[in-house]
Amino acid sequence: MTSSHMQGSTAAPRLKKVLGRWDTLAIGVGAMIGFGWVVLTGDWITTAGPFGAALAMVVGGGIMAVVGLTYAELVAAMPRAGGEHNYLLRAMGARWSFAGSWAIVGGYITIIAFEAVALPKTALYLFPDLNRVHLWDIAGSEIHLTWALVGVLGAVVITAINIRGIKTAGVVQTFVVLFLFAIGAVLLFGSFSGGSAETMEPFFSNGVAGFFGVMIVVPFMFVGFDVIPQSAEECDIEPRRIGKYVVIAVLIATAWYVMVILATSSGMGAAALAGSELATADAMGALFGSDLMTKVLIAGGIAGILTSWNSLLMGASRLLYAMAGSGMLPGWFAKLHPKYGTPVNALLFIGGLSVLAPFFGSAMLGWLVDSGSPSIVIAYLLVGVAFVILRRREPMMERPLRIGGQGNFGQVIGITSVVFCAALISLYLPGMPAAIGIQPWMLFAAWWVLGIVFLLRVPRGIEPGIHAEEELLTRLAMRKSARVAPRYDSGTDAASANEHEKESERA
Repeated sequence: MTSSHMQGSTAAPRLKKVLGRWDTLAIGVGAMIGFGWVVLTGDWITTAGPFGAALAMVVGGGIMAVVGLTYAELVAAMPRAGGEHNYLLRAMGARWSFAGSWAIVGGYITIIAFEAVALPKTALYLFPDLNRVHLWDIAGSEIHLTWALVGVLGAVVITAINIRGIKTAGVVQTFVVLFLFAIGAVLLFGSFSGGSAETMEPFFSNGVAGFFGVMIVVPFMFVGFDVIPQSAEECDIEPRRIGKYVVIAVLIATAWYVMVILATSSGMGAAALAGSELATADAMGALFGSDLMTKVLIAGGIAGILTSWNSLLMGASRLLYAMAGSGMLPGWFAKLHPKYGTPVNALLFIGGLSVLAPFFGSAMLGWLVDSGSPSIVIAYLLVGVAFVILRRREPMMERPLRIGGQGNFGQVIGITSVVFCAALISLYLPGMPAAIGIQPWMLFAAWWVLGIVFLLRVPRGIEPGIHAEEELLTRLAMRKSARVAPRYDSGTDAASANEHEKESERA
């Protein structure tokens, strides 16, 4: 799919190995630290209390770290664009590969849409007169043209940066992540200098229900470490290091969310946070006693929007590219830009969806968070299953980074990842303490109905293994040939058939 080949005298465009160590790590960390920490932290604290919310993030981060360990081994063994697509194809076959890939693409797209809506919502906080030219209302949310155009502009800029090359996107990502961390350092300083432990009380709220109420957002908040595997083919570092960066990125994001929760609660109590739209920003202002510092934190929120948006657009486009290269999606998605070597059509498609998202209003934010999370966890669960299968079926497979050593502890890690993901999925189901609403389930269902249309095009019986993609492409080519081959009725003689074949060849 990505090997260089010749078309005439000119080499075909291919993905370029240009991402260095810091680019790779910044892509994974920046993908996870988006905008949710600015807008959702107040809800976490009022739901579970500051210590309850922090505990939920530590437990959730631990679960994601276990999942990340399975990814770390697999990406080091198969550093190819598309991540999950390749692991599942080798371990479980074509249709399972499609299901896992479709799941994670759905999760990525919901977050990209979330960021496209979050950007104008944040801009409105800085520019209260932004709302001009009322268009319509959706679910109680008023949509104004000028407000929506901020999200459109963001979508165009981020998509253009990605089309120009992953190195450009990686450099932008690194600088924006550093700016984001600088804002976080200021927030932490404000908590130590102006925060109060009394403001944080009660430390725990709503018991088990509160804890799980925060836990359900964990997949959404931590999705992004798997963007590193999506872009592995473009990393100019050794595969073993790529795998390590997956886990390091998860640990950094966990520390970030815990810091933000505790710092925010030290600046404002739960009652005050309940009425705040951008809780972390308001807490920053309270800690320093300055409206200017509120705006500084919002600038950090915008940085988070851009880092997450940028990374997940990379990941989603590489997955669509890999799926199209395997014949699972139309070949249009596999086109690379002739100059920049980026999957230009996949980027334009996802960029187009993010252009539309702001016109559905801010009511979409919560729905997108909830609808994307089940798909993300389904993909993580399948990767854990693939990890266990490959450990058993291919014990001698080259593994530059072998998780758990030479014994069976690696399989224990894989099984634990599967169990954790199954438990997370159960939290979303009706009747559970953290069940999601009807609108998110409708968005979830719509995505999977569309997926079934493409899934049915994937031939049955493709054996998993190292040659699974080659077999899939061969089967699809044979199917296509059968559709276009001339058909003869039983009365056509052999000579006539021969003549038709010769005419076809001449044509």
